[in-house]
Amino acid sequence: MEEALTESTRSDLAKLGVAIPEIMLPSKNIDIEKWAVIACDQFTQDKHYWKSVKDFTGSSPSTLQIIFPECFLDEDGKTERINKIHDTMNQYLNAKSDEDENPVLLPRRGGVFVERQCKHGIRKGLILAVDLEKYDWHKGTESLIRASEETIFERILPRMDIRMGAPLESPHILLLIDDKANVLMQVLEMILVNAPFAYDAPLMMESGAVRGRLLYRKNDWGFIAEALEHLYRKSYTYFKSDFLFAVGDGNHSLATAKEVWEDYKKEHKGDPCLENHPARFALAEIVNLYDSAIVFEPIHRLLINVPCEAVLESLRKLPEMSSRKIKTKDELISLVEDRDARGNRYGLISKDSLLLVESCTTYVSTIDLEPLLQDLVKEHQAGGAAIDYIHGTEELFHFARESCDPGEAAQEHTGILLPPFKKEGFFKSVVKNGLLPRKSFSMGDACEKRFYLECRKLFC
Repeated sequence: MEEALTESTRSDLAKLGVAIPEIMLPSKNIDIEKWAVIACDQFTQDKHYWKSVKDFTGSSPSTLQIIFPECFLDEDGKTERINKIHDTMNQYLNAKSDEDENPVLLPRRGGVFVERQCKHGIRKGLILAVDLEKYDWHKGTESLIRASEETIFERILPRMDIRMGAPLESPHILLLIDDKANVLMQVLEMILVNAPFAYDAPLMMESGAVRGRLLYRKNDWGFIAEALEHLYRKSYTYFKSDFLFAVGDGNHSLATAKEVWEDYKKEHKGDPCLENHPARFALAEIVNLYDSAIVFEPIHRLLINVPCEAVLESLRKLPEMSSRKIKTKDELISLVEDRDARGNRYGLISKDSLLLVESCTTYVSTIDLEPLLQDLVKEHQAGGAAIDYIHGTEELFHFARESCDPGEAAQEHTGILLPPFKKEGFFKSVVKNGLLPRKSFSMGDACEKRFYLECRKLFC
């Protein structure tokens, strides 16, 4: 049961862009393994994955029925599908489950301390509502909550159609805090050690497991407010800028929530209920940048139909650039992945050569690299030049050393192996350089992304 929260704590949380939500959780007889589904922007080229999810969930209540996997966005019948999503949300809010007289979803005022079993350990997070008035996804913003990568407006538009008028929302957004001492999550884990689990279940498709404990005591919220305030003051002292949360995953989903809220505000200007309308807020999971279970993977570049010599010439514009030939694949990988290197290192991979390129820059490697590659592709447009973004070292070597279309005359492609993503420079890079180029990093493998589970009423 929710304990009365002091107005002082509520005000402190509001200043930090945080609100205590009324969360809707699946009732005790709902199969969480079938209910929880991975983020809609995963497996966008793999309809077989989503068919497998559909087969697995069957007729059971599932968030699959209230999301729109992006791999189906180009299919006919989008409007009808969105209408069905909204209808199903209403059913889940109002209907009874098949097993007993309990509703599919039950309301609980509070947050959730989440423990997610991933490949590299247990990722810990805190589900809260964040104030969209404190967030801006545009380049050059100095808002408290900031996007970390470039946001493509065209990707927001179809999501807006889904969110506007939706009775429910369910988050896959991960917001990062810069908490190297790990105070927030460590203390929450300690104070909740004997608290019962609101849910504890495996996740489908060999994606680990998840469990969550409810936060509702006023002392819990007092500590959260103090811990976030400490992080905010530390950040402001260092950066001289209001900056507490960086979007680690779900950039386009949070941007969608923002645009829907801005549109709703315009349409309902003067409405006395506007200030506290649910659409002003969005559910998100706060995670610590330095959580050992969060592994930032670089996303490598493949320059299609661009010879290695041209790429090398373009990279000469990097600050204090130097290059040298490398004999073996293993040696190149070892040099690029050396975390003790003074600056950024890149590996150039072509059919006939391996090169190590070095630059004096220490911030996120894509900041200087991506503009050069975009210009290079424009220069070679007539020859069919393009950039592809490759997850995984082995995949990059494979594509860089073979023609993409074996049926045609082989054309040279050049792979660019990126260095490890350094957590220590992340917040600094966002402050100093603004939004990072798109596809600058990936927070773990696809199966480690956040699953939809908790819900919140939105337009009811």
